[in-house]
Amino acid sequence: MTISKQELQINEEIRDKEVLVIDAEGKKLGVLSAKEAQQMAFEQDLDLVKIAPQATPPVCRIMDYGKYCFEQAKREKEARKNQKVVSIKEIRMFSTIDTHDFETKVNQAVKFLEGGDKLKVSVRFRKRAIAHPELGNELLDRFKEAVSAAGTVDKPAKMEGRSIVMFVSPKAAK
Repeated sequence: MTISKQELQINEEIRDKEVLVIDAEGKKLGVLSAKEAQQMAFEQDLDLVKIAPQATPPVCRIMDYGKYCFEQAKREKEARKNQKVVSIKEIRMFSTIDTHDFETKVNQAVKFLEGGDKLKVSVRFRKRAIAHPELGNELLDRFKEAVSAAGTVDKPAKMEGRSIVMFVSPKAAK
């Protein structure tokens, strides 16, 4: 089980002849042989960890590796917790929607956009209403105007089967 994405060499895994050693407090101890550095770490009951293998000589630090891994995992968990996952919410309307229903859909859409979610707005056509796609386009234009304060159109209205679909994303927070 790997705790961190970056695999660090510790203690006996370090095969270099000479390494630049940094102690637990962050002071440079200078260039020492790997055996001497391991001995110093062992005396302090800590680990010798190679933190910069590409440097010449490689940089090793004397630290408690278990504690380091625990703190790293804790930081990653905190970063994941603070991430906002953007989901796509869908608003469906029919081409013959009433004004109050339309206002309700707009209010719901504004709430979604202010919450940071993207929107997929679709206007479905029933039966013979498909013969008048201009009604759906007019409806989506009205919708676009109504939510313009909270969001901007990502993808303009496009016919897909028996419906017209438009994508709206939230405006960037200032």
